Amino acid sequence: MKLDGVLKTRKLSGNIQSERAMAMKRIAVTVTLFVSWWISYAALAADTYQIDPAHTSVGFTVSHLVISEVSGRFNDVAGSVTYDPDKKAVTGAEATIQAKSIDTKIAKRDDHLRSPDFFDVEKYPTITFEATKVETDGGKTIMVGKFTMHGVTKEIRLPFTLKGPIKNPMGPGTRLGVSAETTLDRKDYGLTWNKALETGGVMVGEDVKISISAEAVKK
Repeated sequence: MKLDGVLKTRKLSGNIQSERAMAMKRIAVTVTLFVSWWISYAALAADTYQIDPAHTSVGFTVSHLVISEVSGRFNDVAGSVTYDPDKKAVTGAEATIQAKSIDTKIAKRDDHLRSPDFFDVEKYPTITFEATKVETDGGKTIMVGKFTMHGVTKEIRLPFTLKGPIKNPMGPGTRLGVSAETTLDRKDYGLTWNKALETGGVMVGEDVKISISAEAVKK
């Protein structure tokens, strides 16, 4: 009799454990399905806007000989902006710049900038940015993301301003604008070429001011 009781108790305990395991599996499946649904919903809720290269500018300014500044731009820019119409906010962005498209209006200088002394475009053909999150800080909206230049990737914080969306009166398509300014230390990305001046200082400044004005059209 005692043996039968022990066996029944073990069987009952085993059944309970089995039911608990099945319940945990059902919960895990439910959570997985919910997360998948939420991700899909969020993706569907957001709109993708393709960068319009004809109305987009990525420019830079750097000091020269300490006494002046030289400005330039990249002419080949592609990418997209993700916009949530419910929140009326940008939720993400990605961009790719062709390094060889650098343009300072002086061919000889541009060739030098494309060389291994600077961007080394044959080895590092692209400059990229991929947003990982968007946050607010002191009234500013900031895009945080991975910026890669000259083979070096670093996280940067890019304060930006959103304008639009608006409907294009000249044709089909809804558009929005994103503008941003920041400063990067080129040495952080291995762009270290320079020459010292007899009067002090260096030929090319280390801090580079970046100015972005992007227009994007809804896909």
